[in-house]
Amino acid sequence: MNKKLLCFLYLFLLSSITPVLAQGPPQPSSLLDNAVAQVLLAVIFGLFIAIAVLGNVVIQAMDLYRERIKKNADKTLLLIGITITGCLFSSAAMAQSAPAPVVKETINGLSATAFYVLTSVIGLELLVILVLLYALRILAGIESKRKRKAAVAGKPAISWWERVNKTRSVSTEAEQEADMGHDFDGIRELNNPTPPWWKWAFFLSFIFGIIYLWVYHISHSAPLQLEELAIAEAHAAEAKEAYLANAANNIDEHSVKLLTEAADISSGQKLFSTNCAACHGAAGQGMVGPNLTDNYWLHGGKINEVFSTIKYGVPEKGMKSWKDDFSPKQIAQLASFIKSIHDTHPAGAKEPQGLVAEN
Repeated sequence: MNKKLLCFLYLFLLSSITPVLAQGPPQPSSLLDNAVAQVLLAVIFGLFIAIAVLGNVVIQAMDLYRERIKKNADKTLLLIGITITGCLFSSAAMAQSAPAPVVKETINGLSATAFYVLTSVIGLELLVILVLLYALRILAGIESKRKRKAAVAGKPAISWWERVNKTRSVSTEAEQEADMGHDFDGIRELNNPTPPWWKWAFFLSFIFGIIYLWVYHISHSAPLQLEELAIAEAHAAEAKEAYLANAANNIDEHSVKLLTEAADISSGQKLFSTNCAACHGAAGQGMVGPNLTDNYWLHGGKINEVFSTIKYGVPEKGMKSWKDDFSPKQIAQLASFIKSIHDTHPAGAKEPQGLVAEN
């Protein structure tokens, strides 16, 4: 193997990974201890061997076919190698002297910077391999042989696009024979076959149509568009109901509003009859507790004040806190029911207590 080429490739590989090794602390993990880094380095080393082998073959091809060019290219290659190596070592030196940033992003424990640098080296090596393969094809005379073979056979060279589409470039005489006689605005129709990709797309559309008909209209294994809309609307209704249920329990004494719906007042009445009537009377007329139907309040008569009194209670006067027994929505319903019986004047109402408060 050419020693100059091997030396250049070794220096190129070493200088490519040096910035990665030069990354300062803190690193998520050691580069050589990380499994991802080990795999990437193994791929880099394998591609390096492939580049060395291909480079040696290219040099031999240059010896066989381009002796003079080989000498000039060898010198040029060595000069480019020294230049690139110097640039890369310079960037490595700058990476060593610069303050190391704090690594925040990691990929499987490997620094994101190291990962992207290693993958970039792999991409660069693959590009070098493609260039060497193309150069080998040219130097070995494969292209010229193919063209000479086509010229000997009397046939023009056919490009890959023409082979894929099964079309061909024709001479002026052959074009006249293929002319269909349809001319529009200087564009003539030739008797060229339909491209294979178009035919396959046409056939696949039939297959797709049959599968679609079976899935959506015969087996009903998938919903139609209107059915998908109904399913989406049902999911949206469930999500809305869940949201409203959660939102209803986000009520507190600062955000509570007076409820006027019959269902809410009925729910509040049931809670009052079960839990509050023993102290305040079945009609709120007052017994042990104060009268809830007049304009006098001990702790405020606004909806948020009634809510707060029910929620926290008045322990010094024997009223317990109901926040552990009722949900915020239930307390709001109960407070709204109490507000709804204002000024009903039930029989046997207890004498006023407290101060007149704004309702």
